[in-house]
Amino acid sequence: MFRGRYEYTIDSKGRLSIPSKFREILSQQYDDRLVITNYDHCLVAFPFQEWSLMEEKVKDLPTLSKDARVFFRYFYSSGIDCAIDRQGRLLIPQSLRDYANLQKDVVLVGGGKKIEIWNKERWEEEFRKSQESFDRVTETLTNFGF
Repeated sequence: MFRGRYEYTIDSKGRLSIPSKFREILSQQYDDRLVITNYDHCLVAFPFQEWSLMEEKVKDLPTLSKDARVFFRYFYSSGIDCAIDRQGRLLIPQSLRDYANLQKDVVLVGGGKKIEIWNKERWEEEFRKSQESFDRVTETLTNFGF
């Protein structure tokens, strides 16, 4: 499981070093391939195998449903295959960097089976909001048996 948060810089070519802890998990449990997508104003990198499991679920959604078609378009069009190079860097396409406003300072956040990649300023704001609502959210999850 990916956990923790790490501050890094992304270079002008869009290369981002992956923390050694994350690379270790990828090499031991997965195959070093990631699928990067975008939501919540950040990027989310899924190990290829985890993304494939989601695709298996998505493909069974009813194609006659308008909401399902909207979901299909977004889900499939936003997922981009990316590999980690020999230096442990991920090359993030310009379109995804633009979406998440990744310019220099970024934060990589472990999220269980995925890695979130945030603009540092945006992450600090999001984390502040999370801290403020943590007690309420914890109570809500407790009601669901967490």
